Amino acid sequence: MDFIKLTLGDVNGIKEMSEMATAILREHYDPIIGKEQNDYMLDMFQSVEAVTEQLSHGYNYYFAKKDGANAGFLAFYPREGALYLSKLYLYKDQRGKGFSRVMLEFLKEKAKELGLNRIELNVNRNNPSVKIYEKLGFTVAWEEKNDIGNGFYMDDYVYALEF
Repeated sequence: MDFIKLTLGDVNGIKEMSEMATAILREHYDPIIGKEQNDYMLDMFQSVEAVTEQLSHGYNYYFAKKDGANAGFLAFYPREGALYLSKLYLYKDQRGKGFSRVMLEFLKEKAKELGLNRIELNVNRNNPSVKIYEKLGFTVAWEEKNDIGNGFYMDDYVYALEF
């Protein structure tokens, strides 16, 4: 698996990232949180404008490619002594192939480069992916419910992995 960093000046890459995120997240999250909330969150967090804004504030976005084709993506940034994993997603047909473990090893290396030995992430309570994170060694550190506006909430577990 190859990891290709997205840069702020790569307008076409940002558009590609937004389109990929929308496709993956619509398929995965519509059944979990509903289309209306997912549409709101996609606009808020994965639109071209949102990805551009995140990049300008220190987010690191990477395309995860297998044999030259996009398999998924990840985004992260350092936060309060940990590497915060904002996004780790794979296309449905790329799941179950061990790519999440490869992506996690990449994240660990990035954390070490920053002098960090902890990764944290939020996972929706009803997301079946919690089982994957647990299999990868993450444990629930705490729970939180965040008002994201428009009458919507993110009702999450915060998972952590120390290494």
